[in-house]
Amino acid sequence: MARLPRFILVDHPQHVIIRGNNREPIFYAEEDYQFYLEKLKKACTKHSCDIHAYVLMTNHVHLLITPHKTDGISKVVQMLGRYYVQYFNATYQRTGTLWEGRYKATLIDSEHYALGCYRYIELNPVRADMVEHPSEYPWSSYRFNALGKLNELVVPHDLYKRLGKNGSDRREAYRELFTVDVPRKTVEEIREATNKSWVLGNEYFKKLIEDKINRAINPRERGGDRKSKMFKEKINRV
Repeated sequence: MARLPRFILVDHPQHVIIRGNNREPIFYAEEDYQFYLEKLKKACTKHSCDIHAYVLMTNHVHLLITPHKTDGISKVVQMLGRYYVQYFNATYQRTGTLWEGRYKATLIDSEHYALGCYRYIELNPVRADMVEHPSEYPWSSYRFNALGKLNELVVPHDLYKRLGKNGSDRREAYRELFTVDVPRKTVEEIREATNKSWVLGNEYFKKLIEDKINRAINPRERGGDRKSKMFKEKINRV
C-alpha cells in the first residue's frame, strides 16, 4: 500500500520524532550531541524551518518545528540525517543505516497543544529518570526557554511570546508551567498522534485542517466482518 502524504501546513508547527534503528543509541559522546545540533541549525536555516523546542535523547530526538516551505521539514530531516550518518559511521567505525525508517510527525493545534508539546518534549529526560528536573539536562531547549541561556537554534513560537511582555516575564511564566505535571491524557494524545502521523487538536481544529487540505485526517473506523448483518446495517445508516 502506498504511503499517504504527511499532513503539512506552511507556518504551522509539527511535533517530530526521529529514532535510531532498532532503538539503538545515536549519541554516545558530548561531541555527538554538539555536532547534531550544529547541523540541525544549518539544515533549518537552509530549508526555512524554525525550532521552538527540542530534546536529544540517547536513541531518539524530539522536535517542535514550524516549516515555512511545504517540503521544509522533510528536507531538514534528510539533510541532517545524511550529515550525521557520515559523521557517526566515521567516528565509530561502523557502516549501514542509523535511522528507523521514516520520521514520525503530527500537525499541532497551536492554541491548545503547542505549550503542552513544549513541556512534553523538554520533560522527556525526567520521564526517562535521567534527571530530576529538565534544567539538569543539557541537550534540550529548556535552558533557553526557561532560563534564557543563549541558543541560536531556538526560535520562540507565538504562544511562547504571549506568556509575558518581555523575556524575563516569559521565562518566569514558562518555568511556572513546569511546576505541575503534563496531564497523562495530553501525553498519551501527543504520543498517539505522532506515532500514527495524525493531526493533534480538538474537533474544530481537525475540521479546519480537513477542509484546507481536502483529505480525511482521522483513521477510518474498522468494521470487522463485512459480511455480518450488523456491519451492513451500520453501513446503510451512514
